[in-house]
Amino acid sequence: MPRIAYLPHNHAEPEDLVTAIRQRRGGELLNLDRMLLHSPALARGWNAMLGAVRGELDLDPALRELAICVVARLNGADYEFMHHAQPFLAAGGSAEQLALLHDIPAAVDNRQAFSPRERAVMALAYDMTRRVRVSEAHFAAVRSLLPRQQVVELVGVIAAYNMVSRFLVALDVGIEDRQGGDTQH
Repeated sequence: MPRIAYLPHNHAEPEDLVTAIRQRRGGELLNLDRMLLHSPALARGWNAMLGAVRGELDLDPALRELAICVVARLNGADYEFMHHAQPFLAAGGSAEQLALLHDIPAAVDNRQAFSPRERAVMALAYDMTRRVRVSEAHFAAVRSLLPRQQVVELVGVIAAYNMVSRFLVALDVGIEDRQGGDTQH
């Protein structure tokens, strides 16, 4: 059950913002949106920033979604993981890789299931999420494998999704009930 009740599925104010969120989401408001809309100013900034992070970066979508899934697992944000597992698969990730994310340190060391770029991304996400300060070795690995712009974008993705997961977990935002009922967990 969320710590603050979700706004209704048919919430429509402010109209321009709700329309923009629905457009980015393919027509629906997710539980996350229904929570964010308690503060239209926060929801507006969130929608703009996360819209850019998800749709305007040069970073490989598979690496972006891998980083998001790692952050979600590390922070215990099942909602975030569930919403990004399918985009990770659609971008070229595998179900085996997703399953291995239950143990991030072991995944970082798994040379069979993950490429050097994927392992570097996971190590960076681990450091940023658990330690905040990134080791020189992990940062050097990412810099050697990605262009400068993509390194900055990757750091931004990891930072942004740490924000998302902390919001979700703190407010206990639950996974949507796809059977059509109003989710209140």
